[in-house]
Amino acid sequence: MSELSLKEIELQYGNRLRIRATGICIENNAILLIKHHNLGKLGYLWTFPGGGLQFGETLEEAVRREFLEETGLDVEVKELIFVHQYIDLPLHSVEICFLVKKNGGILIKGIDPEISEDKQMIKQVVFLDNEQIQKIPLMAKHFKLRDIENFEIENFKKNKFSTSNNG
Repeated sequence: MSELSLKEIELQYGNRLRIRATGICIENNAILLIKHHNLGKLGYLWTFPGGGLQFGETLEEAVRREFLEETGLDVEVKELIFVHQYIDLPLHSVEICFLVKKNGGILIKGIDPEISEDKQMIKQVVFLDNEQIQKIPLMAKHFKLRDIENFEIENFKKNKFSTSNNG
């Protein structure tokens, strides 16, 4: 299996503003995260399930669709948790993140349907507890995971509107 190159990532997602709908799913004191290859300063990035909003799709519909595609889980979208702007040119996205509740499905390593099967960026889909997340290098974690000491949802709501530049 070949991997999506940085140039292909730039062509697919770069040089335009991308609106991403994401979700935080917490179960048994662990949070559902996805490890993406070829993103972030270290060549991989742990982040929340989610992805680009399609034209005509609501944010809630996008979160449900993305969870099903990437994790195999059917989720109920609850409340808005935060909005985060990510700028690391050529990538620029506005991420709208919701609290979600798992309704069903079986956890799998899903896919990004916009990327060919032989070049998928999703490397791992797993629930991680705080101790496991603390072992991940800082620059390999989503901005909102970098200073969270526990998964109380109120901690994610701090700085409800944030921006990170260059990772």
